Amino acid sequence: MKEIKTFQQMYRDGHVNRREFLAAMGALGVTAATAGSFLTSASALASTPTRGGSVIFASNLHGPDDTLDPILGTSTIDYTRANAGCNGLIQVWTDMSLHGELAEEWSVNGNATEYIFKIRKGVTFHDGHPLEAADVVWSMNRHIEDGSPSSIKSFFAQVTEWKAVDKHTVKLSLSSPDADMPYKLTQPQAKIVKKHTTNWWKCGTGPYLVDEFQAGVKSTHVRNPNYWRDTGQHLDSIEITAITDPNARLNALLAGSVDMIGAISAKMIKKLESSGLNVLSVPAGVYGGICCLKNTAPGDNDDLVQGLRYIQDRERIVRKFLKGHGTLGNDHPINISYGADHCHELPQIPYDPDKAKWHLNKSGYTTAELFVAPVSGAIEDTCLLMQANLKKIGFDLKLKKVPTDGYWGAVWMKEPLNVVSWNMRPTANSMMGIQFGPNGNWNDTYWNSDRMGELLKDSLAETDAAKRHEMHCEMQKLVSTQSGIIIPYHTNILDAHNPKVKGFSNVPLGQFGGNGWAEFAWKEA
Repeated sequence: MKEIKTFQQMYRDGHVNRREFLAAMGALGVTAATAGSFLTSASALASTPTRGGSVIFASNLHGPDDTLDPILGTSTIDYTRANAGCNGLIQVWTDMSLHGELAEEWSVNGNATEYIFKIRKGVTFHDGHPLEAADVVWSMNRHIEDGSPSSIKSFFAQVTEWKAVDKHTVKLSLSSPDADMPYKLTQPQAKIVKKHTTNWWKCGTGPYLVDEFQAGVKSTHVRNPNYWRDTGQHLDSIEITAITDPNARLNALLAGSVDMIGAISAKMIKKLESSGLNVLSVPAGVYGGICCLKNTAPGDNDDLVQGLRYIQDRERIVRKFLKGHGTLGNDHPINISYGADHCHELPQIPYDPDKAKWHLNKSGYTTAELFVAPVSGAIEDTCLLMQANLKKIGFDLKLKKVPTDGYWGAVWMKEPLNVVSWNMRPTANSMMGIQFGPNGNWNDTYWNSDRMGELLKDSLAETDAAKRHEMHCEMQKLVSTQSGIIIPYHTNILDAHNPKVKGFSNVPLGQFGGNGWAEFAWKEA
């Protein structure tokens, strides 16, 4: 019954059409008559998507590093543009199930070392060039070539070859098993672009064409008249921008200057709902944290980092700042949203000022400076609380407030102590691999552990559920005790929008349904 409800919701949101809904019911063993009744009930609950209109989406971060090249994406605004303009081989739906996108179907051998992808025919890039297997091979090879700037290159460390078998078949060969590969291919950086492209305005096959793009300002997009899929594309045009000040972003939505805003704080919810606006709260593995760089002082001092762990009043953060829209952090990124791979056996790190004081005294430090920007809804309040609690035990934490404009290029991974926010990834292994894989492009505390690398690789090949869980527990313990990351809380994905805008999914991988709303959102006249 859960699967039926999922497809009913997908039909209501415009993710599948009538034919696809009935085919899905047939695959589940539902008779044609019963499937028809399910379709009728889904339709009765749905508002019929209307075609036309435009929306303005305001994210929380942008800057001069904004890009239309999917492989270089680092932020919500980049991922949203990638989903508007491009497609991947595979996509994730609301229930985290996998479905073919540019790969019409795929298969895998018995030990997950070889995949075959059947590439969809009749698809064209925005410049009219037909999609072929060679485009897929070129796009994916960009992640594994020497000096690749890809932030997810660690996902493909076991790739030995991407090969075009024919014009519409691609073979992927791996040096060791990777059962998570289909999930990795859903990431926004893994979009397929035209072979040898240099024109990133027309590089994709996605539902919307780029009409205007100014890094750090905005982009505008118009409907792709030659799109290969016949669902969605309800809006005539979309504007994607950012308002970096949280209160200014809130006021823009209240005033009707924008239709959608991402990354709201929980304390805004009451005001938004009392103003007749809709709030989306989706449980997820999203988190706000503090990066202590392990390759420089003071983060290279384990006692200093441990002292900062013990001073986090996590229960108060979730209760007061998140208003219950989140869970306690345990200084590793895998919370209950990751299901069986979450290590529930690990003891929760407590708020313990006495232990914090002991470790900080042992560290020899009496002061430190933390760079803070509102990259996550509760991070500023969390840092202020930490500062106040540290003051009580004689430690002077200086907070240096910096703007979010350009934060990811100028502060993150550069300043010794800085704040960070991370979206959830589709699997626990991919989340830990992208952030803690040895020497990865986004290893943002510069903690490199050979044992972590071994476990990341070996867990992908482990088919015994109990042994796999044991490996994931060891990885989560390593991160929470040896790395430089401090994660006080995990937050639900919190967004807000004009109630006239509809069609959002609950994919927990980013703002407004995993940043993939552009194709399926619609607006009441």
